[in-house]
Amino acid sequence: MDPNARYITDRQERLAAAPERHVLITGGAGFLGVNAALHLIKDGWYVTLLDNLSRPGTERNLKWLLTRYPNRVTFVKEDIRNAGALAEHVSNQDAILHLAAQVAVTTSLVDPNTDFDVNARGTLNVLEAARNHNPEAPLVFASTNKVYGKLGKNNSACKETQPLDFHSPYGCSKGAADQYVRDYARCFDMNTVVLRQSCIYGAHQYGTEDQGWVAHFVHSILKDRPLTIYGDGTQVRDLLDARDLSALYALVVDKIAITRGEVYNVGGGAENQRNLLEVIDQIGELTGKKPQFSFADWREGDQAYYVSDNAKAREQLGWEPRIDFDRGLRELIAWAESVD
Repeated sequence: MDPNARYITDRQERLAAAPERHVLITGGAGFLGVNAALHLIKDGWYVTLLDNLSRPGTERNLKWLLTRYPNRVTFVKEDIRNAGALAEHVSNQDAILHLAAQVAVTTSLVDPNTDFDVNARGTLNVLEAARNHNPEAPLVFASTNKVYGKLGKNNSACKETQPLDFHSPYGCSKGAADQYVRDYARCFDMNTVVLRQSCIYGAHQYGTEDQGWVAHFVHSILKDRPLTIYGDGTQVRDLLDARDLSALYALVVDKIAITRGEVYNVGGGAENQRNLLEVIDQIGELTGKKPQFSFADWREGDQAYYVSDNAKAREQLGWEPRIDFDRGLRELIAWAESVD
């Protein structure tokens, strides 16, 4: 029997038997939030998106999702920095995905206070709202590989045992949040889980020079805009399609008896590692465009090499990326061409 057919059959049987479940996604109109919402809706969840719509593209993403699933989605325009407003939204949820964040190292260097307020204080606000009003709900936090610091080119695939070494205000704020989420499982018996994510890409990602670089490269090359490469362009990342990450979010919640209190490194793995120049060349080949780019100095906190060791998630949860980067990039380009 085709494994995919068996997966579809199992999923249909599970949906038929399961009661409707409700999930709150903070940062729900962002790139990760919309992909997660789409996956969970197809799995039978009712989704509440909480977002302040401050990031470019969020209003467009929200409209897209609400148009397609008007009866499965509720939107709340709110900011996680507003602690007093969170209680009513975390209550009566069967799970919480905390994806809202200030997402750029460069922004954190310009404005460390806002970076801290959103990433560290905002996460504590979400944790406290959940602790006081819905402590049993699985709470999954989108952390980052930046908690491991700068790292050099000679590193091997990164395990969860790699020492933490926060570098940049962004690394500090996300690292603090990461540790708070982990500790709430220990100190308050909450069902919290930390996912230290590597480079995620995919549809509904608009990307900027400061964050979401694969999508930024795609949109820029399609529009014949010149790119600036910071460093020498040989920085290596393992690239993970947002659809694979969304599947992991659902799996982490469904297997909370295993995942509670755990930390997982999550990325495309060694088979999906590329450097920046390789990605630029590949986009040029797939689009028929000639990429224009120049070089500038390395940016603070940039990692010369980062590849996730996904062994823990694979061994404990049976998860691994299914969408290889060649396919994912083609589909990202097709989506970008449809919206640009």
